[in-house]
Amino acid sequence: MNAIEVRGLRKTYRGHDAVRGIDLSVARGEVFALLGPNGAGKTTTVEILEGHRPRSGGEAQVLGEDPGTAGRVWRSRIGVVLQDADDAADLTVTEMVRHVAGFYPDPRPAAEVIDLVGLTEKSTSKIRALSGGQRRRVDVALGIVGRPELLFLDEPTTGFDPAARRQFWDLIRALATDGTTILLTTHYLEEAEALADRLAVLSEGVIVAEGTPATLGGRSAAGAKVSWRDGGVQHTEQVADPTELLRKLIAADTDLTTLTITRPTLEDTYLALIGDHR
Repeated sequence: MNAIEVRGLRKTYRGHDAVRGIDLSVARGEVFALLGPNGAGKTTTVEILEGHRPRSGGEAQVLGEDPGTAGRVWRSRIGVVLQDADDAADLTVTEMVRHVAGFYPDPRPAAEVIDLVGLTEKSTSKIRALSGGQRRRVDVALGIVGRPELLFLDEPTTGFDPAARRQFWDLIRALATDGTTILLTTHYLEEAEALADRLAVLSEGVIVAEGTPATLGGRSAAGAKVSWRDGGVQHTEQVADPTELLRKLIAADTDLTTLTITRPTLEDTYLALIGDHR
């Protein structure tokens, strides 16, 4: 059984279709990323799957249950890191983590969770005294303290500096290795490429492409752009496989010190998909 199974999911707000009949499957133990511009329907989709927002139509199964009707036992099996989480500013980091841990049957020790998110030195600090990035780490701690089978991460590294983001990536990889299923939304394309087994691109409430980071939108078959300068003249060719062209250039004794070979990045592919759909 997949961790998430969605068919024809729809959400309408006052006549506006925010999510327009999407199909989605996420295997157990998979890291799956949802990409898309603001307003594409990512957060709405995630909130429906978390059971925080009713759907207007379609079917959804999360860990074998309908998130719209699932009860407290089901909720103890999922972890949520919201895009904009409220916090108790007068509590310390340890007090907040221990408080939330009390809602779960088998939580991780508070000190272990705080260390995992890199806040050990701030464990006795009040949340009001933390920076924005440090508060975001508290949000992540609250999402994983219950040892969730399925973890929802809605733009979790917003406000993180590069070092903290890489540390967080290591945490996600460790959770995935332990068998945790992860559904991630992010605006950082390098984050999706580094973490996701598969991903989907949402635009205006529909999925416009789905695949692995390497194959999304035909990326793996897009070929390569080969550029070089010869005799003061710049040359550029688009080829499916640069091997044969390189052989010809070598046979012609071409100076290859200026040669570059580039393939579409995930960002290139993503922007093209969004632009084509619009």
